[in-house]
Amino acid sequence: MIAIRSIMALALLMGKTTAFLPPNNSFSPPSPTSLTERSYTNTRTQTSLSMTAQQSYNKVFLAGASRGVGNCLLKTLVSEGIHVVALVRSPEVLETLNAIEGVTAILGDAFDYKSVEGAMDGCDAAISTLGGSMSKGDGSGDDAPTKVDYTGNSNVIEAAGILGVTRLVLLTSIGCGTSKEAAPPAVFDVLAPTLKAKEKAENLLIKYYTNMNWTIIRPGGLKSEAATGKAVLSDDCLAIGSIHRQDCADLVAKALTSPKTERQVLSAIDPSIIAAVNPDARPITEFALS
Repeated sequence: MIAIRSIMALALLMGKTTAFLPPNNSFSPPSPTSLTERSYTNTRTQTSLSMTAQQSYNKVFLAGASRGVGNCLLKTLVSEGIHVVALVRSPEVLETLNAIEGVTAILGDAFDYKSVEGAMDGCDAAISTLGGSMSKGDGSGDDAPTKVDYTGNSNVIEAAGILGVTRLVLLTSIGCGTSKEAAPPAVFDVLAPTLKAKEKAENLLIKYYTNMNWTIIRPGGLKSEAATGKAVLSDDCLAIGSIHRQDCADLVAKALTSPKTERQVLSAIDPSIIAAVNPDARPITEFALS
């Protein structure tokens, strides 16, 4: 049964006071502890999906800004004049990011729903690049460690639903969902737990937030070298390859403001990079953003 908070988010997105429950055999994501004891009110005016035509956002919530693609993305968004609200766990990172003009870093944890909701409140778009971290726990029962790839991302998705933040970009990975066949079996087997957690977050967004203007971006193998400027988005679910983190961040920033990416699941790869997972240089069809 869907948690009360998820139902409220759905109802708010649909502009109704009630929401339907999914069939018994449908996907029903687990929810953080004691959700049924929480109550929330929508303090924002719901944003119409038609507002995506403006192709601009003034204040963007970013989860995962401490490192990797998220950190690159933060700098890209700020350079474009967008104010970024970053949720971070480390006091040291908090101080570093708050020293950047155009950034408001807030101390909190993506595993804690209230931290996410509190930081996102007042933003007109949200992006999550979360991945890799595990929650603390004793390893068993309800206190077993969980992956941020699902739990953190689901908190971002549900908070956006509750707050009426209808524009959301979720970064996952090639190998999730319809792109499973693109990943070589050996790669998929190694990354299976992470890919399954990310896919679970994708399913939550796709199946239950049908009125949200979401975009899912699945990058290929991530590298930390300088940007090439040649990376592309593709709606080919069999696309495979590598991409530099800065190039991936730049594509996410472009997708954020492109109305054509509404409810699209796109792969992000750099065809100029010769990748071991694509030794035959399989052609890639580029998704046009404009």
